[in-house]
Amino acid sequence: MIILTGGAGFIGSNIAADLNEAGRNDIVIVDHLGTDAKWRNIAKRRFADIVFPEEMSTYLEGLSGADAVIHMGANSSTTATDGDEIIRSNLRFSTRLWDWCTRTSTPLIYASSAATYGDGTGGFVDDDSDAALDQLHPLNLYGWSKHAFDKWALERARRGEAPPQWAGLKFFNVYGPNEAHKGDMKSLVAKNTPPILADQVIKMFKSHKAGYADGEQLRDFVYVRDCTSVISWLLQNPGVSGLFNLGTGRARSFRDLMLAVGLAADRPVNFEFVDMPVSIRNQYQYFTQADMMKLKSAGYEKPFYSLEEGVRDYVQNYLMRDDQYR
Repeated sequence: MIILTGGAGFIGSNIAADLNEAGRNDIVIVDHLGTDAKWRNIAKRRFADIVFPEEMSTYLEGLSGADAVIHMGANSSTTATDGDEIIRSNLRFSTRLWDWCTRTSTPLIYASSAATYGDGTGGFVDDDSDAALDQLHPLNLYGWSKHAFDKWALERARRGEAPPQWAGLKFFNVYGPNEAHKGDMKSLVAKNTPPILADQVIKMFKSHKAGYADGEQLRDFVYVRDCTSVISWLLQNPGVSGLFNLGTGRARSFRDLMLAVGLAADRPVNFEFVDMPVSIRNQYQYFTQADMMKLKSAGYEKPFYSLEEGVRDYVQNYLMRDDQYR
């Protein structure tokens, strides 16, 4: 059995799809579906059970272990302001899962985030030394909660109080199918494909930093299929543990991203650059790029989708079809 928290969410439902394709149907999905169309993310999936997050403690009491826990569930809003709720959902829930996995010798793979790097002035190297981690200053409550758990987990691991395998994945800018339910938090590919198909103007932020032209702010955009491929590889390599970046290792501009959508959709892309809101200018990142040497050194060799390859697959095989779900 595999326990998959956040299993009806964006990355989680893509993990469930990979597991089904590998012949695994013994998946326990831990999530809320709510009242929107989030249920469609798992409408094609085969699974053993669905458990609400608030029922997890009771559910785990009746189990002596599992093949793995894949922990993707979290409040991932970068604009969240309720610190107590973030502690409950992102920190305490994670520490309890860690303790259960340690006690039952169950491997644990969990979602960290590139938001732990803050403004990026300290670089994007997945160095797990105390000195390196203390140099990171997340810019929002969500990023801080992920950073806090990373540090807690590393301290437990150093004390020998860890699952037999554990891996925290610092996801960079992930895009791909099954993100429609995220609303304003979904990727620019998902947001802007419909207007590009309708030949509408795409509005993008002007640059307010010297050295960056309008639309040339840079991000490490990673296709969700690469993220799930790494998780599948980790499940097959139980000797690999630690914190790992999960990006492509190559930063590309927002303009490149939109031009890739236009190329995939065979449509021209027309831009209008607008002022960035003053309220976010001081927290805005102009560059992110994952250092991927640690994961490669651990043995992961599969090539990542290029920006154009990933966007083409997403746009042509999902966003331009009636059924946009994987």
